[in-house]
Amino acid sequence: MAQENTPTATPAPHPVPHAVGGGHAAPPVPPAEPSPSVWGRVDEEGTVYVVTPDGERAIGVWQAGSPDEGLLHYARRFDDLRTEVELLETRLESGAGDPKHALATATQLRGGLAEAAVVGDLAALSGRIDQVIAHAEKALASAKQEREEARAAAVTRKQALADEAEKLASESTQWKAAGDRLRAILDEWKTVKGVDRKTDDELWKRFSKAREAFNRRRGSHFAELDKQRASAKTRKEELIAEAEKISESDEWGDTAGRYKDLMTEWKAAGRAPKDSDEALWQRFRAAQDKFFARRSSVFTERDAEFATNAQQKEELLVEAEKIDPAANLDGAKQHLRRIQEQWDGLGKVPRERIRELDGRLKAVQDAIKSAEDSKWRRTDPEAQARAAQFRERVEQFESQAEKARAAGDARRAKKADEQAAQWREWLEAAEAAIADR
Repeated sequence: MAQENTPTATPAPHPVPHAVGGGHAAPPVPPAEPSPSVWGRVDEEGTVYVVTPDGERAIGVWQAGSPDEGLLHYARRFDDLRTEVELLETRLESGAGDPKHALATATQLRGGLAEAAVVGDLAALSGRIDQVIAHAEKALASAKQEREEARAAAVTRKQALADEAEKLASESTQWKAAGDRLRAILDEWKTVKGVDRKTDDELWKRFSKAREAFNRRRGSHFAELDKQRASAKTRKEELIAEAEKISESDEWGDTAGRYKDLMTEWKAAGRAPKDSDEALWQRFRAAQDKFFARRSSVFTERDAEFATNAQQKEELLVEAEKIDPAANLDGAKQHLRRIQEQWDGLGKVPRERIRELDGRLKAVQDAIKSAEDSKWRRTDPEAQARAAQFRERVEQFESQAEKARAAGDARRAKKADEQAAQWREWLEAAEAAIADR
C-alpha cells in the first residue's frame, strides 16, 4: 500500500535553462505539473483522498492497481474539469461563447466541486471557475444592456415609421409616391427586430390602421376622379359635336371666335379617362383644323385679289398725282372724277395698305379743292364790292379835307384826314385779302 503523502507546500517550478555558447536563448520551458501525490493520497485500505483548503476529503476507493495509478486516474478527471473550465474561459474571451451557457455550466461545476471525485488543485480551479462566472455575468450584463439599447432603438425606429405612415395617411395626395413609401416602410418594418411583443403589437396596429386609412382615402380619391373624368368625357363629346358642326361655317370671324371659346371650355372640362382623352382631343382638333384650313384657303385667295387691287390703285395714284390744278382747274377736276370712278370699282385692298392709299388720293383731292377755293375767293363779288365801298369812302373824306383846308378850317381838315386814313387801312386790308385768294 502507498504510504500517506500529505503535501506541505506547492513545489516550485523548474528553472528555465539558458542557452550555452552565447547563442539565442531557448524558448521558456513550461513548469512541470506537480505530481498528483501533492494533491492527494491512497491509504492502505485503498481509500483515495484529495487535499482541500479545509483538509482531506475521501473521494473514492482504488484497488485496481498501484496507489500511483489510482492518483493518476483521479488526476485525469481533474484535468478534464480544468480543461472544461479553460474552454469556457477561451470562448468567453474570444466572444464566441454564449455567456448564459457559460454561466450555467460554470455554476454547475462550482456546485459540484465540493463533491468532485478528482485529485488536483481544487482551490485554484475554484478560483478560475469564479473568474469564469464573473466574466459570464459581466458579459450577460453587457449583452442585456446592448439588447435594451437595441430594443429602445428598434422601438424608436418603429415609432418613427408609424408616425410617418400616419402622416402619409392623413395628408399626402401624392398617391403613387406615398403608396411606394408605405410599401418601403413595411419592408423596413419586417427587418426591425428586438421589440417586445406588446409594444410591437401596439405599433403594428398603428401602422396597419394608417395603411388602411390611406388606402381608403386613395380609393375615394380615384373613385371621385373617375366620376369627374366620366363627366369630362361627356362634356368634351358635346364640345366636339359643336366643333364639327361649325367646321363648315363661312362666318369666318364669328366662327373663329367661337372656336377660341370652345378651346377655353375644353381646358375647363378637365381630363377624360386615359384610354379616351387623346382620341377625343384628336377629333376636336380635326374639326378646328378643317375650319381654319378652309378659312386660310379663302383668305389666301382674297389676299391675292386685294393685292391686285392695291397694285391697280397705285397705278391710278401715279396718274392722279400728276394732275396740275393750277394749269387747268376744270380739266383737273374732270380728270380726278374719272380716276375716282375707276378707284371705286376696284374693290378692297389689304387692311394694312388702306390708310396709305386713301391718304395719297385724299392729298390729290385736297390740292384740287384748295385751288378751287382760292379761285372762288379771288372772284368773290361781295369782296370786290366791299373794297369799292372802302375806296369810295376814302375819296370822300380826302375831298372833305381838301375843301376844309381851302376854307382855312384846319380842325375840320385834320378830322377829315384822320377819317380818310382809317378807311384807307380798311381798303388796303380788303384788297390784300382779295389778292391772297
